Amino acid sequence: MKSKRILFYDTTLRDGSQAEGISLSSHDKVLIAKRLDQFGIHYIEGGWPGSNPKDMEFFKMIKKAGVRRSKIAAFGSTRRAHTKVKEDPQVKALLEAGTKVVTVFGKSWDFHVTEVFKTALKENLLMIYETVAYLKDRKIEVIYDAEHFFDGFKANPEYALKALQQAAKAGANNLTLCDTNGGTLPHEVRHAILKVKRTVKTPLGIHCHNDSDLAVANSIQAVGEGCVLVQGTVNGYGERCGNANLISIISDLQLKMKIPCFPPKKMKELTSLSHYVAEICNMPLANNQPFTGRSAFAHKGGVHINAMVKNAKTYEHVEPKVVGNYRRYLVSELGGKTNIMIKAKELELHFQKDSPESKKILTEIQRLEHEGYQFEAAEASFELLVQRLLGKLKPFFKTESVSVRTERIGGGEPRSIADVKLSVGGMEHFESAEGDGPVNALDSALRKALQKSYPVIHEIHLTDYKVRVVNSEAGTAAKVRVFIEFQDKEKTWTTVGVHENIIEASWKALVEAIEYKLHKG
Repeated sequence: MKSKRILFYDTTLRDGSQAEGISLSSHDKVLIAKRLDQFGIHYIEGGWPGSNPKDMEFFKMIKKAGVRRSKIAAFGSTRRAHTKVKEDPQVKALLEAGTKVVTVFGKSWDFHVTEVFKTALKENLLMIYETVAYLKDRKIEVIYDAEHFFDGFKANPEYALKALQQAAKAGANNLTLCDTNGGTLPHEVRHAILKVKRTVKTPLGIHCHNDSDLAVANSIQAVGEGCVLVQGTVNGYGERCGNANLISIISDLQLKMKIPCFPPKKMKELTSLSHYVAEICNMPLANNQPFTGRSAFAHKGGVHINAMVKNAKTYEHVEPKVVGNYRRYLVSELGGKTNIMIKAKELELHFQKDSPESKKILTEIQRLEHEGYQFEAAEASFELLVQRLLGKLKPFFKTESVSVRTERIGGGEPRSIADVKLSVGGMEHFESAEGDGPVNALDSALRKALQKSYPVIHEIHLTDYKVRVVNSEAGTAAKVRVFIEFQDKEKTWTTVGVHENIIEASWKALVEAIEYKLHKG
């Protein structure tokens, strides 16, 4: 039996941008659209023309930028109540956007018609029919979004179906059923779709929100029941709890349901697409996001790792590489000797699993993790630890004294000044530096003290700084864990420091970050 073709409709640029914390410029939206086009997403919803100047600017910019594979869609509402379609300002704006595809939403829930639109149920049906028909007369592909369809179907199935019939009668190319409040369960999705299929013959779509954590499940259920268009956003961005995550849906349909969605070569771009959009949206991607998160194929428990070494199928549901991700073995007190051996092999260090070296390393990791260290996110610190315990780490410099002070706190513009005295090869180097904060000042002073002996220091710069409280019950005396990320032209690395004093913890991580660069050359 030939598999049906599933079309994917991305609404990251509109619905996704409604997520708390996301604010996309027109330029940002063009960058994301071009990346989605490159991947091969079938429809890209650009925004609601007329609702704000930024969205209309996007439609102008994307025409100049051009897309090769995707269709750009403008989004808007049915005409206003008791208004002629051709005179409705927002319908005019839809036409001004100049797209070949327009998505129009209309009310399916009688409660919304009377309470939000404040109009008669019959008038709402006319609004749907006349708007879709008007756009179709202008040779536009129309996707009708049946807003709140599942809630409307549960409250008044007869009216919800009548609303769909009006859009179908007017010539809509697709009727997308929307779980706008995100509260529908999979079996309810199935029941409603079966009834819809007996009522209209127009191809169906699905648009789910994630308020019950079921947006992906409901979307997959809908495809199983015959929906051929799936709406969602990259990484599930969206208002409240978000929209259906297209990354997961595409992966599940292609890899689990064996429905061909994209060529295998494109599927390998899913992880980079996911991370790219997260970067443009300035939203750190959740480590535990399925398929594309950094921890999606990360293994920590010793029993798990031991089994993984024998056969990856033991604790992985798909091969990481099919979605462009990769397998990671995390260093921790839970990992055991097997993990130590795997990491040692990566570092090209050779010793036996039951050797004194592996026991020594594991014992030290367990001791440090008891103190609050975590090496799974600081692999540079782990590598230095192993090299140091094996006597293979060259001492590049010695810290003689360090001090830092911050002035004008609470009044005026505060400034921090750090003094660092180091010895390199028996020669002392003393430097002072001013910074925006104590860590910035320490970083500047440390590098100034080392730059003559190690000119390679100029190649690196600090890119991220994170602080976590280890034992919050201790209040202001709690230990803190500091992660510092550095970068050069070729790679990025992270180190960790732990102490009750945040400056001391930061200094430890800074020193190791510099040592790692010098060690790697």
